[in-house]
Amino acid sequence: MPQISSSVAPNGLPIHRIALPGTRTLTALVAFDAGARTEKPEENGIAHFLEHLVFKGGETYDHYRKVNETAERMGGVLNAFTSHSLVAFHITVRAESAEPALDLLTDFSGRPLLDAEELDKERGVVIQEIARYNDQPSALAEMLIDRAAFGDHPLGRPVLGPKEHLERFSRDQVVAFRDRRWSGRTGGAFLVGCLDHLPDDERLGELLGRFPDLEPDAPADPAPAPRTDRVIESRDTNQSHLRIAYRPQVDATDPKVRAALSIYGTLLGGSMGSRLFDEIREQRGLAYSVSASAWSIGDTAQLQLSAGLDSSKTDEAYARMREIVRELHDDGPTAEEVARARAYTAGRLVLAFENSGAVARHAANGTIVHDEAFDADATIARMDAVTLDEVREVARAIDPAEAAVACVGPHEATDFDWS
Repeated sequence: MPQISSSVAPNGLPIHRIALPGTRTLTALVAFDAGARTEKPEENGIAHFLEHLVFKGGETYDHYRKVNETAERMGGVLNAFTSHSLVAFHITVRAESAEPALDLLTDFSGRPLLDAEELDKERGVVIQEIARYNDQPSALAEMLIDRAAFGDHPLGRPVLGPKEHLERFSRDQVVAFRDRRWSGRTGGAFLVGCLDHLPDDERLGELLGRFPDLEPDAPADPAPAPRTDRVIESRDTNQSHLRIAYRPQVDATDPKVRAALSIYGTLLGGSMGSRLFDEIREQRGLAYSVSASAWSIGDTAQLQLSAGLDSSKTDEAYARMREIVRELHDDGPTAEEVARARAYTAGRLVLAFENSGAVARHAANGTIVHDEAFDADATIARMDAVTLDEVREVARAIDPAEAAVACVGPHEATDFDWS
């Protein structure tokens, strides 16, 4: 399993070296506690917009063509993502290209030009991205369930933000957000894979020292109380996209609890052997796509059930999905269900940890969101150690009557009443 060592760059940015024996690739990922959750109301969408803008060029690679063509000449895969919790930039290359890959990544993301002319071009691109998501019922349902579960809290706002914000963001606003949130002391660099060709510590510190050395900003607002809103986008369609969200009343900061929550999500709807897949799809034929997943967002946890189905079958599927959550609450899962879900979840982790990119993303989330050092062996062992009683405790911590609901399709909010 991975061999791990850590140090700190001159700007306070933690550097985590995670060696994966047997691989010929290197993933370099730099992430910050600067996701959509850290935005002020009038800034919603700015974290994602900034992610786009830095790809336009930095001091050395001062044009988007230079950024893209340099990555291609290294045979590299270059990308980024913004979530509610994080913004991250990453590149995966053959290990021999480690130093030029780091030079490229830290140049455009660590010292971006943020040219005003490029800003005006890119705002149109992001507005088209927003329109695309609004045109995709499944993607829209994902945004609506956040609003139903968290209301006007930052966790309830779309990561992309509204079109109106994108139309008026100024360069000064974008720079101000970056100067407030991109602190090396609340981020991390993750170098994963074959580390044989990394530059020496001095050069590595120089490259990763391109990010600002700032005092950490105030922490994000704590998660709000659970909500039971219904948010419906009524559309005259034959297919509906349904989302149901619960807020398990568990200690989301406890890694053992998060492991048990993950097992619960798997046995409920995370595999083809899960209760939802077996009954909603296989036995009743109500939906082609049905699933459940559970995760932690730092200080709170969420369980989400999802289905894409014929609109005429939505009422029956909705009622039965909620009944299954209630049955698990009242009776608990069986020992066989927990054993199977535990093996499946741990096995998927083992497979994921063979991939340098997956390890980098997992390490960044654990380190920055949960303030926990990455340890693949410990993570897998913790999953293997989850007990039946721990999963039953999670099931009891989910109030079957306290659910937020979102749906895109020919429905009204009253269609999703529940007692």
